[in-house]
Amino acid sequence: MSIAIKVENLSKKYIIQHEKKSAHYETLSESLIQGGKNIANRLIHPFSKASNPAQTEEEFWALKDINFEINQGDKVGIIGRNGAGKSTLLKVLSRITEPTSGKIHINGRIASLLEVGTGFHPELTGRENIFLNGAILGMSRQEIRKRFDEIVAFAEVDKFLDTPVKRYSSGMYVRLAFAVAAHLESEILVVDEVLAVGDVEFQKKCLGKMGEVSKGGRTIIFVSHNMSAIQEICTKLAVIEGGRVAYKDSVVSGVNEYLKVSASLAGAVDFANDERKRTSQFLRFEIQNSEKKITPRFMTGDVMIFKALVDVDGAIRNPVFSLRLSDMNAVNVITWRSNDYVLEPLPKKLSSNFTVVVSIKGFFLLNGVYDVSISLLDGKEVLDMKLKFHQIEITPAMPNKEFHAITKEKSSNSLVYSPAQWEIIF
Repeated sequence: MSIAIKVENLSKKYIIQHEKKSAHYETLSESLIQGGKNIANRLIHPFSKASNPAQTEEEFWALKDINFEINQGDKVGIIGRNGAGKSTLLKVLSRITEPTSGKIHINGRIASLLEVGTGFHPELTGRENIFLNGAILGMSRQEIRKRFDEIVAFAEVDKFLDTPVKRYSSGMYVRLAFAVAAHLESEILVVDEVLAVGDVEFQKKCLGKMGEVSKGGRTIIFVSHNMSAIQEICTKLAVIEGGRVAYKDSVVSGVNEYLKVSASLAGAVDFANDERKRTSQFLRFEIQNSEKKITPRFMTGDVMIFKALVDVDGAIRNPVFSLRLSDMNAVNVITWRSNDYVLEPLPKKLSSNFTVVVSIKGFFLLNGVYDVSISLLDGKEVLDMKLKFHQIEITPAMPNKEFHAITKEKSSNSLVYSPAQWEIIF
């Protein structure tokens, strides 16, 4: 199998300017004296390129000694935290940004969709930009015409085809940009998180097209924070941390490791030092297992006990509590509210500090890391809300559990396991 991209010792450095902070407050006279000195220095040395003495410089390596190979037809997912160097890597591969050092060998034409605005001329119409992008990729006018109708149909911008793209909404812009990149005959397709701009239906459409493109033998490099999309499309994975490739392995195990490392897992969170903005607020939150031990880690089917200490200033006349779990793709898994299906109703009025306890028995979440959100209301008035402030980790159940053991790799991208009895009747 031929190599599509080979990267050797790739590094990219930026110079960051910092303003020096004064160790003490300057008086007016000190400021005037320093200003006079600066003016005098410029008059004495008018052509000096010396940096401003009030500034310092810092080297920032967005990429450092990156090495990898991508074979023709590979579908490679790249994940990592914000600022890890993912987008810089794609810009270097797409020849938008020049590397500081290292070598890149590319076998084939690259079509890139990195951010809204990349590759389009704002003053040109959608029609003109399609032909311009095709020409940049080295395609003839005849080749572009062959794909033109497919591009327009996919982007759903036929009514605005002869309108300058500067008048497009961000969604229209992305639809056309993706359609051009996916349909024109490039050997390598590079896509960044820009698809997040589109609506849900268009994102599904794009993911389907990327799968179709990969089956045709084209190479795909896909950067995303959507772990489900990464697992659905990609067959290989690279995790970028601090400008370096920290992990190269299978997609499922790589995503699980990344989520574990990136999650700030702890058994309890204190809010006591948070700035008070409302009359009542959360002071502390903790999660316990069935043995009353504080922990963020559970197995599928375990008992989970959520406790929140609330500081009350005044009175809460109609208290309502909400607890939500969502996956790392921001999909709401389940929400519990204290006024829904409560066996023993909570007090109608609370006028002193208290702890609210939510006990979940046998909730069959499958393996993964989940965000926790909580809120406190007085009727419909929100008193305090903590969104995605905490995480819990679910691992597969052990074989000695009362239900079937679950493998480490999820099936059908499910989030919840429910034991069921199967039988065949003739």
